[in-house]
Amino acid sequence: MAASDSKETTLAGIGRVPRHVAIIMDGNGRWAQQRGQPRHLGHRAGVDSVRRTIEACVEHGIEFLTLFAFSSENWRRPRSEVDMLMELFMVALAREIRKLDKNDIRLRVIGDVSAFPEKLQKQIAEAEQRTADNSGLLLQIAANYGGRWDITQAARRLAEEAVAGRLDPKDIDEACFARMTSFGEVPDPDLFIRTGGELRISNFLLWHCAYSELYFTPTLWPDFDKAAFVEALREYARRERRFGQISEQLDDRAGLG
Repeated sequence: MAASDSKETTLAGIGRVPRHVAIIMDGNGRWAQQRGQPRHLGHRAGVDSVRRTIEACVEHGIEFLTLFAFSSENWRRPRSEVDMLMELFMVALAREIRKLDKNDIRLRVIGDVSAFPEKLQKQIAEAEQRTADNSGLLLQIAANYGGRWDITQAARRLAEEAVAGRLDPKDIDEACFARMTSFGEVPDPDLFIRTGGELRISNFLLWHCAYSELYFTPTLWPDFDKAAFVEALREYARRERRFGQISEQLDDRAGLG
């Protein structure tokens, strides 16, 4: 998202609030292990953090929230854990969709959902359809998603359009490419959060986080509450977003306003 496209708002006590927040929800398994519990209980506890984060986004006027729920690399985990995550996804979706719809939240699932069980694919499609006309927060769940996959499928779609004669290769620019990614017209994340203490982006939103502000916290995802979210917003508000410019240019532009 170019600097001129930013429509950040300001809230008392926080400052600038991002339009779009993306989160890698890491630390569920470790949270459970620290308590002597099986890993799946950590994932279940993480669902409560998802609910709190959605509520916080609505409270602070954030327009877009993208959550990394299941990566294309997560298939390498033990089969029992993968099966449990699929079941948890279906249960959480069935339980939460009415609340999302009631609160005017639109749901989108981005990623290669064709690899999921047919029952889950159907459930995702029905949930997306049910909330399609909602105009509040757009909640994007990245499931079987990888940043390299997203770039590759966008390139493939552009190639198909060019071969079919519907697109002149000379017309391909960054904006054209971005529209072919899973985001479509959704703006890039302003704030990129990773919980759990790891300091990497793990193949998440490689195209889209070029100018995102990165925020890493050691807090494990089940412990990431509204206070922790607000602290991330405060840190974001303290940063200067230059998009390749220098501070003096931003000061001059602010003076013209």
